[in-house]
Amino acid sequence: MAQATQQTDANADESGPVDLSESSVRELLAGGTFALPYLLIAGTFLFGPLLLALYMSFHDWNALDPAQSQFIGLENYRVLLSDPDFWNALRNTVYFVVLTVPPIVIGSLFLALGVNRDVKGKWLLRTIFFSPYVLTVAVVGLLWTEIFSASGLVPYYVGGGNWLTDHQLAMPAIAIATIWWQLAFNFIILLAARQNVSDRLYEAAKLDGASTWRMMRDITIPQMQNPLIFVVIVTFVGSFQVFGQPFIMTDGGPSFSTTTIVLYLYDTAFTGRQFGYAAAVGYVLFMILIAVSATSYYFLGGDNR
Repeated sequence: MAQATQQTDANADESGPVDLSESSVRELLAGGTFALPYLLIAGTFLFGPLLLALYMSFHDWNALDPAQSQFIGLENYRVLLSDPDFWNALRNTVYFVVLTVPPIVIGSLFLALGVNRDVKGKWLLRTIFFSPYVLTVAVVGLLWTEIFSASGLVPYYVGGGNWLTDHQLAMPAIAIATIWWQLAFNFIILLAARQNVSDRLYEAAKLDGASTWRMMRDITIPQMQNPLIFVVIVTFVGSFQVFGQPFIMTDGGPSFSTTTIVLYLYDTAFTGRQFGYAAAVGYVLFMILIAVSATSYYFLGGDNR
């Protein structure tokens, strides 16, 4: 009897890992089957072009006959580093990022905190604050082009003539239009994050006599840390890739003062027909975005690092 019991236990021990292994394989196959359509689409339309652009950046690319393209190694990158037009576009882009990222992040945070309070008509405020985001970049660009034109509202009340033809005012004008448009997305993200913070934390803080600023510093910001990191990184990346607003509102002018990196890449590729050089510009921008995202996460990640 004892031998039979031992034999049964031994068989159970032997069959256990086999069943677990078969179950794991089935789960892996099921997960792979569900993920396969996405992987095929991502490989075709994301990773494929990404690798092709890297290949193009090492060539003097002939778009009409790719087989005639000449391999030139790092020549495109060497020319890029000494290209004053590229550095001008990079300066313009950084200037745009400085003008837009802090107001968008801070403004959306304060809008989310304000609307979260128990005020009358807050549903209407949420609708008003989010409504600009449903507009396309073309509509936003054309709308604000009229607002900043010589006969528009801004010059009428503020002065300065047509802002979009002024070397000093053109980029701030584009930044104002972008802030008005992009606040909405971050506002919704941060509003949802604030609503997930337990009210019991604030009630306990009030009992301890904490001020509004102290509760924001010690409760609100730490509890919303991950959404804030997401908002900051997404806003940085979006601002570095700005294209539609300057393309529609100024076409890079006046005197290339609003030509951003992506607009410069577009002009280089589709106007100058220098596709290999444009691919190199794109990969430099790609590395800048990785560095910016990593830096933002490092300084804002806190205990999540």
